[in-house]
Amino acid sequence: MIKVITYGSFDMLHEGHVRLLKRAKALGDHLTVGVTTDDFDRARGKINVRQSLMERIEAVRNLDLADEIIAEEYEGQKIDDIQRLDIDIFVIGSDWTGRFDYLREYCQVVYLPRTEGISSTDLRSNDAPISLGVTSGTALPVKALEQSRYVNGLSISGLCVPDAGAVKEKPEGVPFITDDYRELLDRSDAVYISSDPSRHYEEIKLALERGMNVLCRTPIAIRTRDFDELEELASSKGLVIVDAIKTAYCQAYTRLLLLLKSGIIGEVLSVDSTCTSLRDQDIEDADPGTWNSLCLWGIFAMLPVFQILGTDYVSKRIITRFVNRKTFHDGFTKIDFLYPGAVASVKSGQNVKSEGELVISGTRGYVYVPAPWWKTDYFEVRYEDQTKNRRFFYQLEGDGIRYEMLAFVNSVRSKRHTKAVDESVSRAIVKVLEDFYAGVDLTEI
Repeated sequence: MIKVITYGSFDMLHEGHVRLLKRAKALGDHLTVGVTTDDFDRARGKINVRQSLMERIEAVRNLDLADEIIAEEYEGQKIDDIQRLDIDIFVIGSDWTGRFDYLREYCQVVYLPRTEGISSTDLRSNDAPISLGVTSGTALPVKALEQSRYVNGLSISGLCVPDAGAVKEKPEGVPFITDDYRELLDRSDAVYISSDPSRHYEEIKLALERGMNVLCRTPIAIRTRDFDELEELASSKGLVIVDAIKTAYCQAYTRLLLLLKSGIIGEVLSVDSTCTSLRDQDIEDADPGTWNSLCLWGIFAMLPVFQILGTDYVSKRIITRFVNRKTFHDGFTKIDFLYPGAVASVKSGQNVKSEGELVISGTRGYVYVPAPWWKTDYFEVRYEDQTKNRRFFYQLEGDGIRYEMLAFVNSVRSKRHTKAVDESVSRAIVKVLEDFYAGVDLTEI
């Protein structure tokens, strides 16, 4: 029996893929197809893959050409697969000519001519780009504007800031700057909201009423009734509201969540999350509703608590030191959550500095994510027996911002709301903020 193997993302499966697989099948008696995982694609810098791994595997399976389908997860796996599966012929498209000659030591290597004029990249590029308007506070969203350039199918239409006339230099790639939010919406297909949290509800609602999809820097709202209204409005119009909380899209963080579900440290009993930063800006006279410590950093600290332990906590206690009680500017906030059989503690602050780490304790071991954990590319799983400790490394580009933008584009294109942050988690964050502003479960120090 002659065994053949080939690999690919097989995103948006097209005639070129089908022809390659048919020719590969004809070279032997058994065809194995390796489909690259989302994580491996990201590690290779290929972030514009539209379909999930399961969707791509199912598309290949439906062709009824592959005798076996495997997932390609890491660099060097091809050699492992060839040896493990006793492969005779490795097949790949001619656009990779020479790239895999090193495999000739293990099997025959065949480069098949690709189908001219057809590629997944071309198909993705043929879609009209989404024109994204961006709102901001007094600070320009420099990182978001920069990272948008890496996302295929997205272009910045303009920027809305409170005092547009004071902006001395227009950021590169931004066609216009205005202080009129309606003007921004008039000239955009969708909107990325990064303004003060107190304005999120009104800005999102207006965008939805105009039939526009929304990417919003968390929190979506600061009252649960407003959050529920916006979600219901989006659902009724077939639109999406996506939480722009970059950590949720970081490869290391998402893989960490999957490992925890597998029981790698047993039952999780405790989550301790810290996010702090010393900022030079004077917030004593800031207007009500501007970013305080809890909105700016607390949302990151709460994310792993709700995604790991869930949102059905028994009780919580908010301990805060205010810099300005009138404007709800907290210099430091600590929140303790009590769950059935578990506990969690989060710390956030602008006027305090602490080790920004994430520690997740389980019945078999624990996970340690070093500072700054919210944008890490590395974490450790540790046990009582240190010889069993494991380290995990994942490439991170753009602090996760480009990935949240890509997820937004894919949600809009597919008309399916596949959130990295579940609606229940978003609502739980809003509920904590609502209680904070209302003084519920709050103790001042």
